[in-house]
Amino acid sequence: MTFSVWLSLFTVCLLGAMSPGPSLAMVAKHSLAGGRANGLATAWAHAIGIGFYAFITITGLSVLLVQAPMVFKGITLLGALYLAYLGWNALRSKGGVVEKLEKGEQASLLQAAKEGLMISLLSPKIMVFFTALFSQFVAIADSLSNQVVIIATPLLVDGLWYSLITLLLSSPLFIEKIRSKALLIDKLTGIVLIALAIRVLITL
Repeated sequence: MTFSVWLSLFTVCLLGAMSPGPSLAMVAKHSLAGGRANGLATAWAHAIGIGFYAFITITGLSVLLVQAPMVFKGITLLGALYLAYLGWNALRSKGGVVEKLEKGEQASLLQAAKEGLMISLLSPKIMVFFTALFSQFVAIADSLSNQVVIIATPLLVDGLWYSLITLLLSSPLFIEKIRSKALLIDKLTGIVLIALAIRVLITL
């Protein structure tokens, strides 16, 4: 793989990671409510899901997924329902940012990682991204070294990007400033997640 091809791969992955959506909302939620460790657990669990999609893309499984519309719709529906569930919990502030900040509680690392992974695996946006854009790099996955690079690049880019977001959001100064806005953050997070779920259901 030439450097110019890898740079194209890196750019596509970075733009995909920087695109706002439920993944950003989830990393932000755990960074604010649980602190740096929880934010990083969410970020890297999400990155593992990204690596999984890169793997199934280069092995051709993503094409089979698209060619099985019922399976694709099933995964999309699960993703929408999961987003709606998280959004509803956030609107009720049940285990959300506001309660965690006010009580000084911290969600478990396992819970943070689970939600990060599930958001990644059940996101139709990520599924479509890899099928439509990332598949252009399948042709160069003709050796083990290239395959490792194609899988590792999106995984690391995603993990590092959301780690940066976590570091910014989990700084003590930021947390103190945001404490008074905790309830608003919960409500906005819930609205965003439910709106995304509705949008996914409409496009089914």
